[in-house]
Amino acid sequence: MSNREMVTAYVAKRLEQWENARGEHSVRADLANLRRGTNKRPGELPELWGLLFRDLPEELMSKTGEPTWAEWAIGGALTLYALHRQGATRPMHKKGERLGLAVGRLAKGGDDRLKAVQRRFNAFATARAMPERMHHLRGLICQLRSEDIPLDYVALAGDLYDCQTPDGAAKARLRWGQDLYRTALPPKPNKEREDNDHE
Repeated sequence: MSNREMVTAYVAKRLEQWENARGEHSVRADLANLRRGTNKRPGELPELWGLLFRDLPEELMSKTGEPTWAEWAIGGALTLYALHRQGATRPMHKKGERLGLAVGRLAKGGDDRLKAVQRRFNAFATARAMPERMHHLRGLICQLRSEDIPLDYVALAGDLYDCQTPDGAAKARLRWGQDLYRTALPPKPNKEREDNDHE
């Protein structure tokens, strides 16, 4: 199993625990603590250590004192999930609702709306460092929450892992762009599409 697969499996396990928990009070406490970790480096807040690192495979843990790609991906996905869940009346994790698709739904409503969302999404997609990337992504998650649009947080963890790797960042950006425009813009009517194909 690759490190990326271990990251997504770990996030899936954590989400399943919170989505299916019987003790609502303990879930609320976990999520409230996790929300404090948005825009923080993994490991910065001691109250999150158990939530982020309990049962984390040894090979994903930092040996240098600097967070690993895996720790950034896991910490980012779980803290943003907690932020997205705040005040929600239904689950905000939805399998298959990848980041570009969710942001595309957010962007529907005309060119002005698309441009505003695209600006924020572009800032996230082109950020070089994880703290800056997480700052822009936090703003997008707040917008998704306000519009009650769910997101696949397991897929997001994989994306956050990918965008730190040399080859993965370009692949992730391509996927985000394709999904954004597949969702945000309605398909052209057949006649108009045919005309464009013949130009």
